[in-house]
Amino acid sequence: MGGQAKGKKKNKPKRKENRPNRDAGFVGLLPQERMKLRMHEKAKKKTAEKYSVQQLLEKTEEYMDSFDYEMASLFCRRALDLESTNLQALDMLGHIYSELGDAQKAKGVLLHAVELSPDVGHSKYMYLGQIHTGQEAVDYYTRGIQILLSALDKQAQTTAQAGAAAHPDEDPELPTAKDVSVAYCSIAEIYLTDLCMEEGASDKCKEFIERALQYHHDNPEALQLMASYLFSTQRNQEGREYLLKSVALWLPAQKQSAASSSTEEGTQSEIPPYESRITTAKLLIESEEYEMAVDVLEGLLEEDDEVVQVWYLSGWVCYLQFEKAKEQQEREGREVTEEETEERMALTEAARSYLTNAKKLYNKLRCDDQPMLEHVEQLLSDLGGEMEGEEGDPDLDEDFEPCSDEEEGNAEAPMEH
Repeated sequence: MGGQAKGKKKNKPKRKENRPNRDAGFVGLLPQERMKLRMHEKAKKKTAEKYSVQQLLEKTEEYMDSFDYEMASLFCRRALDLESTNLQALDMLGHIYSELGDAQKAKGVLLHAVELSPDVGHSKYMYLGQIHTGQEAVDYYTRGIQILLSALDKQAQTTAQAGAAAHPDEDPELPTAKDVSVAYCSIAEIYLTDLCMEEGASDKCKEFIERALQYHHDNPEALQLMASYLFSTQRNQEGREYLLKSVALWLPAQKQSAASSSTEEGTQSEIPPYESRITTAKLLIESEEYEMAVDVLEGLLEEDDEVVQVWYLSGWVCYLQFEKAKEQQEREGREVTEEETEERMALTEAARSYLTNAKKLYNKLRCDDQPMLEHVEQLLSDLGGEMEGEEGDPDLDEDFEPCSDEEEGNAEAPMEH
């Protein structure tokens, strides 16, 4: 019997395997971009095998403490590769970008943190306040303060429930009343500067300083802000009292830090930020507390000798000390003693040296603060000109950044003269 013709074999569709497509994320990318992405994925895997997120954040903090923000950003981004919604890492990266001068990246990271957790964690709002100005900054600080106060209330309730028998060690990560005080200072400062022309700015400034002192009555920053406010309202004697009280809280620690080769962390934390101390020096000069101003400025130069304004103020205060001594001698109507002659010569030479360095550093950094430069040149002219071959020229890093009015004037505008 003849065999039946076999039907044509149908092509069966191949069974798809249920496995992930390794190249799904590479569609549309150039070969170089694909290679870069694969290397990044490989690095992520390697990092995950070697470090935990917590270890990466600890390394981040180490580099932040030593002001190496480039390395800090590297470790922080590795942590976020492993855990993209880690709020601590987002806060830290926002702060790092802010320190690196990349406000846009900082804003993006911090706003992402706000989206993920709008009602927990005050730090992101504080950093957002720092990179904004005017009313926007006030709004961010205000939201941060609300979260801080809520956290403090919860802590108080927990402590009350635990009873008097429980005395847990203080956790540095927990918010404190001092944090609230610092935040109120930030708002008060905005009403002294950005929003000073707004209606009721003076009253609001005073209100926020008083709130800062209410939460931490020995906060040097709050006491100094009150001094600034009182000087601005012509209440100079009261302002001077607040200023001296503020300086007495931290100047001994600065002197101790300068005298000691190793700085203790506790001592360093008592000293206000660099920019705040520049303002301190200016207020002390305004109050004719010249010797104390010299102590503050010497500490600043020891810490960082590449800030034009500090050299300028150091020269200016020496000039004022010279003028004051001269006026006193003339007022008393007597001859100049040999000791006074030597003191005046020393003050003149010191003023010329500081001001010469200020002018040279100004030119090297290509600063843009014409009133300060004009005053430096005027003072040098009165003192006999620049020092020749000044040995104390500040050395500059190879890769310095030109400074601007904003950077040089962070601690308020140059003094009026």
